[in-house]
Amino acid sequence: MKIYLYFLLTLLLAACGSKQQTEGEKPVITVSIEPLRYFTEAIAGDRFRVISLVPEGSSPETYDPTPQQLVGLNQSCAFLRAGYIGYELIWADKLHENAPNVPFFNLSEGVNLIHESEKEGHKHAGGIEPHTWNSVRNAYTIAANICQALCQIDPEHKEEYMTRFTQFGTALKQTDEKILTYLNGGETIFLIYHPALSYFARDYGLTQISIEKGGKEPSPAQLEALINQCHEQHVRVIFIQKEFDTRNAEMIAQELNIPIVTVNPLSYRWEEEMLHIARALSKPSKQP
Repeated sequence: MKIYLYFLLTLLLAACGSKQQTEGEKPVITVSIEPLRYFTEAIAGDRFRVISLVPEGSSPETYDPTPQQLVGLNQSCAFLRAGYIGYELIWADKLHENAPNVPFFNLSEGVNLIHESEKEGHKHAGGIEPHTWNSVRNAYTIAANICQALCQIDPEHKEEYMTRFTQFGTALKQTDEKILTYLNGGETIFLIYHPALSYFARDYGLTQISIEKGGKEPSPAQLEALINQCHEQHVRVIFIQKEFDTRNAEMIAQELNIPIVTVNPLSYRWEEEMLHIARALSKPSKQP
């Protein structure tokens, strides 16, 4: 019922509101999350204004687009989605109905996806680990999909987009090399509240342990078992995200006497965030 009320409001806003794009304004591309805005702007340059549906600090697994955002989506040239995050799956059909003439692109097309199992402690909608963008190597595939989408909707500037994609690919390679340097001799296992770094861990042969159990706070028994596991495996760093409860992470950190590092996998400053994570796992001599 909530979704249908949203779309009734959307129709009213579309009828009463002014157009998102007027003469002289840049055409708009809508993306689902901030990291995709970073990638898209890197390849699109100043040809488009790129808008993210989920504001930084909100969880894309539970986010509900506003009626105003739905109107804006209908006036976009394209919608670029991560592919498998919560609100994209929940709202997929309704987003298509609201913007039937807007091409939708799954930017995780071609990514080697991680399929989750119940024993892994957290299962996302669709059974696929959705945080594909938190990987330098996946970022290349995502950027290639963005380039292809831009060439499709604006073929006149295809060469320009291809050139920027090549330049971005070179930058990604440099980022990957920096991360490898940081991780050389560093920690190979880390604890995190919400398991958002599965693809990052896979890229570099790391082990990610999640505090969440089945998407919920761990029970006292699960928490005790987790602390014992961290002792046995010599975990030396805990990552937390601002949008999640940090109390259990703080308690575990105190019990293990290890540092807590705040990370933001949904940050627009994607490269900076990837390097921040790598530095936190590096040997003390490589840390700032």
